[in-house]
Amino acid sequence: MNPVRYRILGTTQALRPDGSSVAVGGARLRALLTVLALRAGRSVPAGLLVEEVWTGDPPADAQGALQALVGRLRRALGADAIDSAEGGYRLSAAPDDVDLHRFERLTGDGVRALADGDPAKAAVLLDDALALWHGPALADLPDRTAEAGRWEARRLDALRARHTAAIAQGQAGQALPELTALCDAHPLDEPLQALRLRALRDAGRTAQALVAYDEVRRLLADRLGADPGPELRALHTELLNPVNSGAAAGPSASGGPGLARDAGAQGGPGRSRDAESSTGSGFSRDFRGLDRLDGADRSGGNGDLGGSGFSGGSGGPERRGLSGAPERRPADESTGSPGNPGRPGDAASGDTAAAEPRPGDPTPAGPVAETSGPRDPGNLRARLTSFVGREDDIAAIREDLAGARLVTLLGPGGAGKTRLSQEAAETVRHIASDGVWLAELAPVAAPDAVPQAVLTAVGARETVLYGAGAEELRAAAERHGDPVERLVEHCARRRMLIVLDNCEHVVEAAARLVEELLARCPWVTVLATSREPLGVPGERLRPLDPLPEPVALRLLADRGAAARPGFRAEDDPEACAEICRRLDGLPLAIELAAARLRMLTPRQIADRLDDRFRLLTSGSRTVLPRQQTLRAVVDWSWDLLDADERDALSRLSVFARGCDLAAVEAVCGAAPGRGGDRGGEGGRGDGVDGRGDVRDARAGRPPRELLDTLASLVDKSLVVAAPSPGGDMRYRLLETVAEYAAERLDESGGRADAERAHLTYYREFARTNEPLLRGPGQREAAERIQLEYENLRTALRRAVAARDEQEALSLTLSLVWYWQMRDLRLEAGAWCAEVMALGPDPFAEPLRRAAPVWKPCTDFPPPLTGETLLEARRGVHLAHFACMENQLDDWQTPAAQRKLALIAETYEPGLPQTCRAPGLLWFFAVMLTGDTDRMRVIVDANVETCRRTPGYEWELASCLQMRANVLANRADWAGSAFRDADEALEIFRRLGDVWGIVEALSARAEAHERLGDYRRAADDYAGAREHAEQIGARAHAAVLGARLGSVLLEAGDGEQGERLLREVIDGPTHGGNEAVPAARLFLAGRLGSTGRIAEAREQLRLLRERFTLGNFAVFDAFVLGAEAWLEVVDGRYAQALPGIRSALGRATDPVSQAVAPHLCSFYLSIAATALTGLDGGADAGARCLGAAEALLPPRHVPPRLEREARELALNRTRAALGDERFERAYAEGGGLSYEEATALV
Repeated sequence: MNPVRYRILGTTQALRPDGSSVAVGGARLRALLTVLALRAGRSVPAGLLVEEVWTGDPPADAQGALQALVGRLRRALGADAIDSAEGGYRLSAAPDDVDLHRFERLTGDGVRALADGDPAKAAVLLDDALALWHGPALADLPDRTAEAGRWEARRLDALRARHTAAIAQGQAGQALPELTALCDAHPLDEPLQALRLRALRDAGRTAQALVAYDEVRRLLADRLGADPGPELRALHTELLNPVNSGAAAGPSASGGPGLARDAGAQGGPGRSRDAESSTGSGFSRDFRGLDRLDGADRSGGNGDLGGSGFSGGSGGPERRGLSGAPERRPADESTGSPGNPGRPGDAASGDTAAAEPRPGDPTPAGPVAETSGPRDPGNLRARLTSFVGREDDIAAIREDLAGARLVTLLGPGGAGKTRLSQEAAETVRHIASDGVWLAELAPVAAPDAVPQAVLTAVGARETVLYGAGAEELRAAAERHGDPVERLVEHCARRRMLIVLDNCEHVVEAAARLVEELLARCPWVTVLATSREPLGVPGERLRPLDPLPEPVALRLLADRGAAARPGFRAEDDPEACAEICRRLDGLPLAIELAAARLRMLTPRQIADRLDDRFRLLTSGSRTVLPRQQTLRAVVDWSWDLLDADERDALSRLSVFARGCDLAAVEAVCGAAPGRGGDRGGEGGRGDGVDGRGDVRDARAGRPPRELLDTLASLVDKSLVVAAPSPGGDMRYRLLETVAEYAAERLDESGGRADAERAHLTYYREFARTNEPLLRGPGQREAAERIQLEYENLRTALRRAVAARDEQEALSLTLSLVWYWQMRDLRLEAGAWCAEVMALGPDPFAEPLRRAAPVWKPCTDFPPPLTGETLLEARRGVHLAHFACMENQLDDWQTPAAQRKLALIAETYEPGLPQTCRAPGLLWFFAVMLTGDTDRMRVIVDANVETCRRTPGYEWELASCLQMRANVLANRADWAGSAFRDADEALEIFRRLGDVWGIVEALSARAEAHERLGDYRRAADDYAGAREHAEQIGARAHAAVLGARLGSVLLEAGDGEQGERLLREVIDGPTHGGNEAVPAARLFLAGRLGSTGRIAEAREQLRLLRERFTLGNFAVFDAFVLGAEAWLEVVDGRYAQALPGIRSALGRATDPVSQAVAPHLCSFYLSIAATALTGLDGGADAGARCLGAAEALLPPRHVPPRLEREARELALNRTRAALGDERFERAYAEGGGLSYEEATALV
């Protein structure tokens, strides 16, 4: 998808093609750009511009002030960016160039995909739509309230749809944080509240869903005096009766925490399935069902956790609750603990604690504490700052602790693992009757000091030995005994939770200690934080995701207000969102950025994030040094890597938006100096098989070793691994890690080698996937290319920057067919222009004629030589030429005409390279020269070449389809088009090429249409459209929809045809695609014929505003003719003549003659009616009619509009002249040339 050029969803911005921002200074200048972008491609009256820019208080010389402001904007954006039109101004941009209009299109597509039962597709579309928002809509529009409110409501619609898609895909847990934030912001939005309840239910948190329902019910009653609506009430019923309702089961349905799957067996509520496991005994028993705050019992047993359900079985301490005897489930209570009661500053943490024991409750029995008197509740200290977000993470950790005795929080440095572990531990303090104990391992210098550090932390000694050397600790151990044994002795009979913080630098020692404790201390549970797993049996991993953007913004706002009183994120939402996004939602990085708000604005911080490691250096003085700067955070992780891991991580920084395993092996496994090996035309030197997978032999180290290195980087939270839409794993770096790794790559001197390996791999990926775009796997191949498109663009950008013509040619030619299938003409044209500049012009004089090239240029990796290299250069020029179909007026200059003639002379009909793209595009250059006879020779010769050449089956089908298209444009040739289209269709079906099937059906439909068989044409267009949708060719499907609507009108099915045309118009736009303009043109004809003249004119007006007609001669001719026809039907004859004169001129253009040779005759008929309506013009009108009849192409079958125009002209002129004069003038007209006939007009 092409990047947007203008942003108005946030601070108004204009963007260059490379994504950099154009300086648009001044509030009024941005307001003017906002008003124009809001109506992109449409003329905005000067009065409206003044009203909206100056908000009802215009300057004395409003028009002069507006002109000056427009002049400034043109200087900023370029003179061509703003057009003067119809008493106002127009931003020269397609709707899809503006983020707001693209958002509307993508949202509509996503909602439709959701309605069609495709939540995965909907999620992708809606993510793309929502990603376009960078702040409040129309932020720079002075009076934005009403219009912005409409777009904010549309964004909320998109968010609802996105979360609906997430829930439908089983991602309820991931959706909950943002859903919760949305419900907080829109508490009375019942559909949103219903989504949150469904997400809670599907995440296995039915009790919380019931509590949430009750809160919503009370809120509605208090504020509105109303009950919940039917949807919420029905959902409440489902929550109360989950078995009967058939609601989606949560995680507990599969035997996870909170649901005893064997409930009711053996006469009791039953035990959890993992009751026999070492990780499921003791402490974890008392965590089960803690989210059931409303008393609802999901286990199927009684609501009380006492009794046989949790203590039955064979007995023994591991079969019992935390206290060793049945315990009553605590009820809800306010946050707090004996050591830290009611921390008001942590309100956002989502803490949930339990009520005090009730009188009469049984006294817990179990292991006796070693000391008498009040127990120490632990050593968790009060936190000094508020805790923002992570409510769902805390709930998930509680559930994890219910099912496992070792839970490890994983995440990169700065992800907030330490703080989250303490907040989560606080919520279960009431169950750990012997305390929650925090053991901070970060200051521990030696692995063998870990047991003593933990022993000290749990209160077994008072002397703090953090940072002590190994010898000192050995001496202490000799004096006081083995610290491991002392720790086991201390913990063996205690019910406690140990929070083991920052294990990564002593991970092996920590793992050995934890395994010993869990095996010998049955009531101890460990919550660890680390950048990699401990690897202990029974360990449950809880990866910590970055903060969602709404939560990250809340954190930035909270910390920013502390650093600079009065700071509000809403004052510059776009910059604040950019900070959070580019810092990957990492809490520590966001807090460091917030500290900079003391001296910088959010925009200044955001603009400096390319140098983030120098910027973010103002952390708290009281935290560990490695947490005081962003660089220190990543340095800590880097220092823990071995040489192989450092090498792999630094080389991973050359990827864009991730990669798959094959790419990692190619780029990170390539030995220095081998990344740029080339095989040349003689064979493949890049070790790539037919699917673009790099062989293991390519790697400089054994693949298994590299795989282990990658796995280690994933374990250490430096590489993010996630499945792709196809199911294979992809690997990416967070932006902060990627920037750091890129610096390290530069320091190592390995950038050139890594980038060469990246370029080589993706050149081969594109080159070997390109043939797969023609056959049964074309959709999968296109999806693979789309998935890797950012890497392909990055590789091409590097090739162009390095002026490596060979690599750039190979990559560009490998992508030409993909660009064609995905209708990426603008991007294709831009890249082709860049690559053309790297080498000589192959069509320059003195001209070198083409010799036969039998194999595609992409069959060989670089370097290309001889005729293959020349043909590659020609191919890029021809591909660029094909992307200029909407700029054909640029080819009317003498220099351009000479270039066309040279292109036409370069090839001889029947050369093998002209039987396939991009060589076949030579045909269109010949068409623009107006050599109609040679066009037929070319397509005939190409078909014959393909029939004679073994292995040219696909090329034969393609050339047959092209010849069918050429033949279908003329009624006297159209009969032969069926034979070619049928043969092409048969071949494409045999090859499994769906795109080819689409083209062949479309060609056959055009032939039916030309001969007036509209029902058969409709069947073929409908079939072609269905196949186009199958392979995701949405732009092409829209064009076929417009053609289908047109032939349905001709077939007499006016209602269905009109409905279909309106669907195309109201659907998404596709850049320069002609679907919507064609649909408007067809609809205008229908409206004019049925007396709806005003609406027909409006359709043509919108067409002119939003589509550049002057650069597409045949389309301009169509529109000029339609406008003149409406004037004639409306009796405005004098007004019709200027337009019909222009249309008659456009009808002789070479493209018009090739595509629509009947236009000359059609427009003379319209001219006849207009002339007849004027005094003394009937005689000229009759002669025009005679000329029109004589100029009709042989066997032409006129469509409805032509028939109506001719009948109207005949009736009017005959009535005006009488039969005798009419016949005489008519006969005279039959002998006139076209030039003589048009002179009458």
